[in-house]
Amino acid sequence: MQHIVVIGNGMVGHKFCDLFSRHPRRGEFRLSVFGEEGRPAYDRVHLSAYFTDRDADKLTLAPRAWYAEHGMELRTGERVTAIDTGQRRLQTARGESYPYDYLVLATGSAPFVPPVPGCDREGVFVYRTIEDLDAILDYAERIRHRTGARCAVMGGGLLGLEAAKATLDMGLATDVIEFAPRLMPRQLDDEGGATLRGSLEKLGLSVHLSRSTTAIGGNGCISHLEFADGSRLDADMLIISAGIRPRDELARAAGIEVGPRGGILADAHMRTSAADVFVIGEAALYREMIYGLVAPGYEMARVALGTIMADADCGCMPDAIDLSTKLKLIGTDVASFGDCFPETGTARSITFHDEAAGVYKRINISPDGKRLLGGILVGDAADYNMLHQIYRNGMALPPQPEDLILGARGGGGDAGAGVLDLPDAAVICSCENITKGRLCGALDAGEADSVKGLVACTGAGTGCGGCKPILSDLVDNYMKARGKVVRNTICEHFDYTRQELRDLVVLKGIGSYDAALDELGRGGGCEVCKPVLAGIFATVTAETANPQAVIQDTNDRFLANIQRNGTYSVVPRVPGGEITPEKLIAIGAVAKKYRLYTKITGGQRIDLFGARLDQLPPIWEELIAAGFESGHAYGKSLRTVKSCVGSTWCRYGMDDSVSFAIEIEERYKGLRSPHKLKGGVSGCIRECAEARGKDFGLIAVEEGYNLYVCGNGGARPRHAELLAGPVDRQTAVRYLDRFLMFYLRTAGPLVRTAKWLEGLEGGIAYLRSVVVDDALGLADELEREMQGLVEGYRCEWREAVETPELRARFRPFVNTEETEELEFVPLREQQMPKPW
Repeated sequence: MQHIVVIGNGMVGHKFCDLFSRHPRRGEFRLSVFGEEGRPAYDRVHLSAYFTDRDADKLTLAPRAWYAEHGMELRTGERVTAIDTGQRRLQTARGESYPYDYLVLATGSAPFVPPVPGCDREGVFVYRTIEDLDAILDYAERIRHRTGARCAVMGGGLLGLEAAKATLDMGLATDVIEFAPRLMPRQLDDEGGATLRGSLEKLGLSVHLSRSTTAIGGNGCISHLEFADGSRLDADMLIISAGIRPRDELARAAGIEVGPRGGILADAHMRTSAADVFVIGEAALYREMIYGLVAPGYEMARVALGTIMADADCGCMPDAIDLSTKLKLIGTDVASFGDCFPETGTARSITFHDEAAGVYKRINISPDGKRLLGGILVGDAADYNMLHQIYRNGMALPPQPEDLILGARGGGGDAGAGVLDLPDAAVICSCENITKGRLCGALDAGEADSVKGLVACTGAGTGCGGCKPILSDLVDNYMKARGKVVRNTICEHFDYTRQELRDLVVLKGIGSYDAALDELGRGGGCEVCKPVLAGIFATVTAETANPQAVIQDTNDRFLANIQRNGTYSVVPRVPGGEITPEKLIAIGAVAKKYRLYTKITGGQRIDLFGARLDQLPPIWEELIAAGFESGHAYGKSLRTVKSCVGSTWCRYGMDDSVSFAIEIEERYKGLRSPHKLKGGVSGCIRECAEARGKDFGLIAVEEGYNLYVCGNGGARPRHAELLAGPVDRQTAVRYLDRFLMFYLRTAGPLVRTAKWLEGLEGGIAYLRSVVVDDALGLADELEREMQGLVEGYRCEWREAVETPELRARFRPFVNTEETEELEFVPLREQQMPKPW
C-alpha cells in the first residue's frame, strides 16, 4: 500500500484530506498528515469570529476522530524539520523518521513582519493563528481600561481591516497604517479606496495612508510608532498585518526549486522539481504568483490528488487564476472581480458613486461594449455574484451596460441575464468547483429542493460561503420555472413562512412560544425562530417585549442597543423632534449624572451612550418622571417620524408638518414589525424631512398630502414610491393604517419595506389596489387591527421599572445586588485622537 504524506494541516491541507476521504481509490493508499499547530485544521477565512466567541471548536473543519474514521493518521503539534527526496523520507523535531511514496507540501505561509526596529517589544502581535488571537485578546484586556487606550494596525489589507474591526469591538480607539496611498490597494482603485476609508472613518476608525514606519518606540512595551516623514503615533498595542511569506524553508533546504522571491515552484499539475513531491496552497509559486485565496488552494488540492491517483479527468490548473473575491469588512461590502485595473485603451469604465451612502461601483467593459472585463464594488456588493458569472462565462451584456450596476430604468428594461441563463458549465461555488449543471442536476433528481439541501448533497457553499446568495436565487428561480411553490420557511423547527405562522397564531389563539412550538413546530427551537415568534405575538396583540423577553434578541431583552464596549444606549422618544426646555434639561441632567455620551441623531432625537446594564432602570426612572417614553431604538418597530418646521416657521411651508408628524408618531409608537420602520413629514416639496427616503413619508402640497411608501436608506438606498395623493390628513392616516398592517401581515422576517415591495408581485400598482382601492376587501379589517394595536400600546420601559420581577432582569448578578466595578471611559475621551 502506497503512503501519501501531507505536511501542513491548514485549510488547503485539510481539503486534500477531505477529497481523499471521498475518492474511490482511497483504499489503495495510506495517508498521514503532519500539523505544526497543536489542533486540527480550522477555518482561517472566518478567523475573526473568534474575537466575539472564543470557541475554537466552532472553527474546526473536522475533529480528530474524523481522520481516524476515514483511515487517516493525524499528527498535530509535530513539526517536520527535514526532507530527504532521494531516500523519500522526512524527519520531525522529535528526531523520528517517516517514509513516503508521495509527499504533498501544504506548509502555507507565515506573516510578513517588516524589518522595523522594535518589533520585539511587548504589545506587538501578528494576526494569523488562534494562538495569535488569544494573545491579542489577553493583552487588549490588560490595556482596554486605560484612559485613551489605542491600538495601531500595520496594514490596510483584508486581514489588517479585520484586525481593526476586532480592536474597535474591544473598545479600543484604533488606527490603521497603510504604506500605499489607499486601502486594499490590490483590490480597489483610488475612488473605491476613498469610499471604503470614508465608511470606516464614520465608525470611528482612524486611517493613515502613505505612511512608512521606521521604528516602534517604547521602554520594553510599545508606546508609539515613528514614521519616515518625522511624525509619530501613540499606541498601546500594535497588530502587524503587512502581508504573507510562503513557508518554503523545508523545500529550499531539501534542494527543491523555489522562486527568487520565495515560493515552491509548481507546474500545472502542482508537481515540484522533486519526483513525487507536490505543493498546494500559499506555499506554491504557480505562474510566478502566490495565491492567498481559498478557491485556488482548493483547486490545487484537487489537481494534486487527481494526479497522484492517476485520474483520467483530473485536468490541470488553468493558465489564469480567478482572483475575484467578495468580502465584508466592518459592515461594509467590498468585492472585486476580473480585470480591475485595465490598461489605457483596453476597456471603458462605467462608475456610480453615492458619497453620502458610501457606495461606489465600477465595471470595466470591452471597447465594443459586448464583454464584461471586471469591476469593483464598495458599500453594496449585492450584484457581485451575477456580475462575476457574466464575466467568467463571457455572457452578452444588456444594450445599456450601466443597467448592470444601476438596475433597469425607464419602464422595466432588462438589466441582464438571470441565474438560469448561465451555462451549465458555469462554476457557482468556486471553493468546491461546483457548476450550475451539477446543482440543477441535484434539483432535477429530487436530491434537494432548498439551499440547505443543495449544500448537504453537493457541498456547495461550505467554503467561504460567498456563493450562498446565488444558490438561493438558483433554487428560487428553478422552482418557480417549474411551477413549484417556493416557500421561505422560518427554520427547521417551523415548516411555515412568517405569513403562514402569523395566520396560524391568530386562528388558533396561540399566545406563547412554547405553545407555538408544541402545536405548530418541532424540536427545541433556535435563535432564528424565537425573535420571529416574539415579533408575531407583538403584531397580533400589541404585546410588549417584556413578556417575551426570554425569546428576544439581546437588544429587545434589555430594551436597549448593546454597544461594542458592552455598554448600552438610551434613546427616549421625541415625537416629531419637538421638545420642551424642561425635557432638554432633564436629558442633560441624566447624561451628566451617569457620564453618558450624547449625540443628536438623524431622526431628531438625543442618544445617550455608555450606560451599564444595571444603570438602565434608574436612568429610565428619571426620564419617565420627566415625561419621556421608550424610543424603541432597540426593536424592530417604529423608530421616528422626522419632520421639518413646516408652515409654523418656514415661509415655504404648505402645512404644519410638525403637528402631523407628532400625530403619526404618537399613533404608531411601539408598533412591532418585521423590520424597523422610519417615517417623515415634509411641509413642502423642498423635502427637508427627507420623507421619500423613509418607509413611509408625507409631503405637503396645495391640495393636502402626497403619501409615499417603501423607501429606505442603507447600503441600497431607494426612494419611496407614490401610493396616493393629494389626500387630506384623515385619509392619509387611514391609508397608512392599511399599508402598515398589510406589510405586517405579509413581509418575511427582517424584510424591510423596500425589499418587500420589490418582491411583491405587481409592485406599487398592486399595493395601491389593495390599500387605496380595497381590491381584496380587507380595508376595514386592516384598519380595525391597527386600531387595536394603537389602543393596546404600553411603554415597555415604564413596565420594566415599575415591575420588580422585570426590573430584576437588569441585575448583573443573580445572587447579589452588587454591580461590576469597572472603569468606563466616556466615549468622547475614547475617540479623541492624541496629538503627535
